[in-house]
Amino acid sequence: MDRQMILFQSPVMGVRGLQGFVGSTCPHICTVVNFRELAEHHRSRYPGCTPTVVVDAMCCLRYWYTPESWVCGGQWREYFSALRDFVDSFASVGIKLVFFFDGMVEQGKRNEWVKRRLKNNREISRIFHYIRSHREQPGRNMFFIPSGLAIFTRFALKTLGQETLCSLKEADYEVASYGLQYNCLGILGEDTDYLIYDTCPYFSISELCLESLETIMLCREKLCESLGLRVADLPLLACLLGNDIIPEGMFESFRFKCLSSYTSVKENFDKKGNIILAVSDHISKVLHLHQGEKKLEEMLPLGPNRALFYKGVASYLLPGQSSPWFFQKPKSLIMLDKQVISMSSDPESKQGVPICTEPESKQGVPICTEPESKQGVPICTEPESKQGVPICTEPESKQGVPICTEPESKQGVPICIVPESKQEVPMCVEPESKQEVPMCAEPKSKQEVPMCAEPESKQEVPTCARPEIKQQLPVETDSDFNLEVPMYAHPKIKEDNPVDMDSEIKQQVTLVSDPEILKVARMHHIQAESYLVYSIVSSGEIECSNTLEDELDQALPSQAFVYRPVRQRVYTLLLGSCRDDISASLAVKEWFVYPGNPLRHPDLVRPLPMIIPGGTPSLKSLWLNQEPAVQARRLDALLACFNLSSSRDELLAVESPLRALCCLLIYLFVQVDTLCLEDLHAFVAQALCLQGKSTAQLVDLQLEYISPRAVQLGSLLVRGLTTLALVNSACGFPWKTSEFMPWNVFDGKLFHLKYLQSEKGYSVEALLEQNRSWLTRFHNLKAVVCKACMKENRRIVGRGHWSSHHTGRWGRQGSSSHRTSSACGHSGQGQPWRDQGPVAPESCPARLRHLVAARGATEGSRTHDHDQWRRY
Repeated sequence: MDRQMILFQSPVMGVRGLQGFVGSTCPHICTVVNFRELAEHHRSRYPGCTPTVVVDAMCCLRYWYTPESWVCGGQWREYFSALRDFVDSFASVGIKLVFFFDGMVEQGKRNEWVKRRLKNNREISRIFHYIRSHREQPGRNMFFIPSGLAIFTRFALKTLGQETLCSLKEADYEVASYGLQYNCLGILGEDTDYLIYDTCPYFSISELCLESLETIMLCREKLCESLGLRVADLPLLACLLGNDIIPEGMFESFRFKCLSSYTSVKENFDKKGNIILAVSDHISKVLHLHQGEKKLEEMLPLGPNRALFYKGVASYLLPGQSSPWFFQKPKSLIMLDKQVISMSSDPESKQGVPICTEPESKQGVPICTEPESKQGVPICTEPESKQGVPICTEPESKQGVPICTEPESKQGVPICIVPESKQEVPMCVEPESKQEVPMCAEPKSKQEVPMCAEPESKQEVPTCARPEIKQQLPVETDSDFNLEVPMYAHPKIKEDNPVDMDSEIKQQVTLVSDPEILKVARMHHIQAESYLVYSIVSSGEIECSNTLEDELDQALPSQAFVYRPVRQRVYTLLLGSCRDDISASLAVKEWFVYPGNPLRHPDLVRPLPMIIPGGTPSLKSLWLNQEPAVQARRLDALLACFNLSSSRDELLAVESPLRALCCLLIYLFVQVDTLCLEDLHAFVAQALCLQGKSTAQLVDLQLEYISPRAVQLGSLLVRGLTTLALVNSACGFPWKTSEFMPWNVFDGKLFHLKYLQSEKGYSVEALLEQNRSWLTRFHNLKAVVCKACMKENRRIVGRGHWSSHHTGRWGRQGSSSHRTSSACGHSGQGQPWRDQGPVAPESCPARLRHLVAARGATEGSRTHDHDQWRRY
């Protein structure tokens, strides 16, 4: 694969213009290094310490996906093989890899997330236009990663025995913190933010040659030397240039002002390169003169963006680091150490807040301490009132936010109000949990860490394996702005018990109030064992990125709508126990990308009632009860989420690993009216043929042409597999994850081949490549799907049986133009993709709101017009 092509297609991440500047203007900061040699040097310098590379996995997906075919839904066997080769190459030279994945989108980066998703939509439109015009896959210059690649990469790496972690926010901060705290060999990724963080060395994944283990190391010290800056100045430079927090246009006029006064403009440099040089020159020659004497807002045109700018600078500060650019007013910040002030509103809590004194500065800042982390949170003090204002700490990001009132804006101060007393009190900490957790000792740090069980293997895995962080974060805080200060590297880093999250959970407003449930959900999230569950129970907000969907194909729905009823039942399972009037008062925010969605606001999606034989079990029963009988209840819950309780016996008779695929096919064919018998034959035939093919045989498959409909069907099925991952983790893992991993049940190119053959009228024997041993299994699987669909009044017929008067969408003979969904998902009433259950009217696109309002938004059993969820 052409590495330059990967670089060209990689999304812009980090500091705007810095990657191009480094490549064209400062190539001397890039040094060719060999990981084998680096590992040997590290072992000689730190005897007994395993060389560790922390990997920003989201940056590496494009590099890892080497299969030639990418539009058909993914070549998962080839991809799994490529991941194994990657891991083995580093293991052969004694390097340990630790992989980090993005877990949630930070609210401050939501606009940037939306911007990238809308850009991806335009790229997808170009891809389908090319396929319709040329009937072939576009070149690698239009490469788009297959749907679900990030999700299934987590499971693949865990299957390969790798330490895989999922962040509670975007991963770059936790990657940089882990590298610093663990004294790692370096960071492997493709994000210029790693040049800004003051952490371990940064290596480029796009320049990595796996055979020789050579790549490029980008040196931040050499970058500073070229720009005339110090390492501590880099966060300031990054925010003035624009990054994922600071929009690029915010300081555009300031940058051009710097450029106009810059006397060393290089004619052979591009415009962005000269701007970076000019802004750096302004920092070194102008701002340095007044550093420590004036605030940044007195030297820079921050205006109303002052708080956001300070937040951007602080986002680069790792544990124990501070910025010389944070102006500290004398006597406005007091660091207290020896004294203890009780700040808890819980009368039973005996926890106090230690107050420490900084010996050098003799200035104190009152700190609110979390019992597990032992880290101080500065209290912001208003000089005029002399009154301390406690900082509110967000538990997920561990970033302290000074709770202050801005004089100009008169904005209110966020506080915690105790309902009983109506008294305003600072955020409090709960006493530590008394629950006993099995512990293991990390050899290096001697720290005890709790064990968690892998749902599949039941093997105990330490929740975290890094030394405790004892240092306080001495970030100077100005009372005039609200500054978020990152508190520690990774949410798992705690001092006594990493999984005892009671105090942290109590500080956060969550949809599930049970701290034990939140603790388990958080643990599975961090260990990359679950998908979306923690986001639902903690914040009630989830997202799903782009899918290869043809916006011009009105006959196939978007996967966001197809699987929405499943997600709504999952919401009932996860959130129903804490709300009696769940469907009327609760809505989950869904940031799902689909054609026609401008992503200005999330869709507000309400839970959909569900029927589980024997009643809906509690989450404690599903997640914590280890009795053998509970496993059957977990499976009942999973099938109920797909409204397939009536087909339980038939599905249990299907052998692994085709059981999960069969469940998904039944749901799809009940849900989507326009799927026909030829589609079913293609899905089943590829699943059976896949069992008998090697990776090399899959690589050699050749396609006569590419069908845009088959492309979307492949993506639709893979998104169904990710939905299975959500449901399985929500129900307490009734199925092994291997049952719905795509490399076991799906291959995009093989499905495409069977789709084209089925469309041409190939016999079942021909689809099965004349393998008569698969014939019986084929008819058994087909019978299970068809029988389950008939229970829902859905008869699967061939394409020739479709009525000829359809306009843009196929319609079934004998079916009405719409189908009605039962509130509780009773069998016998079909559920087409058009029926999405209760959706808050305000979340619908403007074109649809009048439809919702006209029906009175009847919750749980609404009938939608034939075109209600068509593309708009």
